[in-house]
Amino acid sequence: MNRYVVNNEAQANGDHEVHKSGCAFFPSSYQDLGNHSSCRSAIVEAKKIYSKSDGCFHCSSDCHTR
Repeated sequence: MNRYVVNNEAQANGDHEVHKSGCAFFPSSYQDLGNHSSCRSAIVEAKKIYSKSDGCFHCSSDCHTR
């Protein structure tokens, strides 16, 4: 299981990126999503906070769609 967070700061396209603990692009302002076995369940949690959430290209590439 990995710890995931969602960035409070949206990207230029409005997405809030979901990051795994240890990511080189881990945000300084985030909301904790808890431990998940995959980025997919972390994205489900993130969308409860920010409907426009997407996986980080670097640490959650399986869930990066844009």
